[in-house]
Amino acid sequence: MQVIAQEITQTKSPQKKPRLKVELASTQEEVIASQRLRYQIFAEEMGAQLPTASEGLDRDRYDEYCQHLLIKDTMTGQLAGSTRILPGHLADRAGGFYSEGEFDLSRLLPLPGRVIEVGRTCIHPDYRKGRALTLLWASMAQYMDIHQIDYMFGCASIPMNDGGYQAHSIMEVVRNEHLSDEAFRVTPQLALPDINELPSSFVNMPPLLKAYLRLGLKVCGEACWDPDFNVADVFVLLDRDNIGQRYTRHYLGKRHAGLSA
Repeated sequence: MQVIAQEITQTKSPQKKPRLKVELASTQEEVIASQRLRYQIFAEEMGAQLPTASEGLDRDRYDEYCQHLLIKDTMTGQLAGSTRILPGHLADRAGGFYSEGEFDLSRLLPLPGRVIEVGRTCIHPDYRKGRALTLLWASMAQYMDIHQIDYMFGCASIPMNDGGYQAHSIMEVVRNEHLSDEAFRVTPQLALPDINELPSSFVNMPPLLKAYLRLGLKVCGEACWDPDFNVADVFVLLDRDNIGQRYTRHYLGKRHAGLSA
């Protein structure tokens, strides 16, 4: 199994192992553990209506073509989080990218170089106040570097439990500060439902979307409403050449320390 990244534990004892590490799943049991965590977060916590609810899993046809990154707690064995990566060269076999079910990607599909789609990212509630998300994106930066990925894209979700007020408020911020160039724009299949009042001036940016934007990803247009998950999905794109310099130094400065072949 390939160790992608490890949390640096502040300790004087060199014998103490890092508490969190990120690995690529190497067994079907590990993939199922990821699907179970996804179900707990998306269905039980967020209220998503999933066709595989009777199994207690969130799984779909894309999973078998993806690599699954797992954040593990080395002290307890708990799965702290996960995400999945669909390599561009496998997208046709998977029936396209997952994002194509929500957005018109016709401008992006001809992108040159290697691309990956990232999705179904989730963090266990017990680890949301720690370094789990930071560690996950350290591993993604390293993955892109190792495999010479030119572009990474996917969706970040905004809960719609409030009727969409925060989603509209966040999109106001995005339009002013984080939109991609016009050449990289996508079009949502289902626009956000209208609201009767002006968006709230208070913006509560979801942690995942905030992490994406800090890493240097750009939002490629308006959000798509996903009624099954009751979220607004924001399509984001990262050009590897545009990763923020401080994140490059932090994530890649040690040239894949902790990685095994």
